[in-house]
Amino acid sequence: MATSPDVPSDGNTPENPGTGSPSEAPQTAQATAGGERRGRVRARRAAVMAVPATLVAAGLAVLTAQGALGVQFAISGMPFTVTATSLDGDGFEQFGGLDNMADGSPNAGDTGGQELIVTSAIKDATLTKLCQSVDLGGINLLITAGGGKTPVTATDLTTDSTQLSGEAAFKNIEIGNDASTLTKAGVKGPIGVFSQQADHVHIDNLRQTNYATTAGVFKLPGLHLGFSSSGC
Repeated sequence: MATSPDVPSDGNTPENPGTGSPSEAPQTAQATAGGERRGRVRARRAAVMAVPATLVAAGLAVLTAQGALGVQFAISGMPFTVTATSLDGDGFEQFGGLDNMADGSPNAGDTGGQELIVTSAIKDATLTKLCQSVDLGGINLLITAGGGKTPVTATDLTTDSTQLSGEAAFKNIEIGNDASTLTKAGVKGPIGVFSQQADHVHIDNLRQTNYATTAGVFKLPGLHLGFSSSGC
C-alpha cells in the first residue's frame, strides 16, 4: 500500500523521533528563524547606512545650485585666468564675499588666508572659445573648450573673482539690492551686502581672475588640457 506523503514512513514523528535527538527539530527551526532575523537586521542596517550618503549627495546638489559650495571648500589660493570670446547668461547675480584657504596654506601671504572676491552667479550660461590657465611658476596649465560649432554651456554657474573685464550689456538690471534678497539665479548672498541682478547678461571679450568656480552642470565640447609657456 502506498504511504501517504503527509505521514513519515520511518516512525520519526514529533512524538517518536526515533534515533534523532529530541531537541534537534526545535533547534533547527530556531536557527532558521534566527538567521532570517539576523538577515533582516543586516538589511535594515545597510539601508540606514545608505541614507546619509544619499542625503549628502542631495545636499551637495542643493549647495551647488544655491552657490553655497564655493564658500564651503577651501580655495588653493592660486588664482587662475578665464577668458571667453563671448558669454550669454540668463539669470544673473553679483555680490561681494570672502574665500578662505586651508589652514597653513603656503599661499596665505599676509591676508590670513582670505581673499576678498566678487561672486557672479548665472542660472544658464553659454560661452564661446573658453580658455582657462593656471600659472604654475614658469609654465601654465591650459584648458580650452568651445572653440568649434558647439559652445560651452553651464547651469548654476558661480565664479569667485578678483578682476573681471569685457564689454557688458544687461537686461532688466537691478543695482543696490541686499544680497540676501536676490532671486534671478537662485543664489542668496550675505545679508547687508551690496549686490546687483539682471534677467540677462551679455559680455564680449570676457576676462576674469578667479579663485573658485562651481557649476551644477558644465559641458565642455572640444576640451583640451595641456601645458603651455603662455596662459590665456
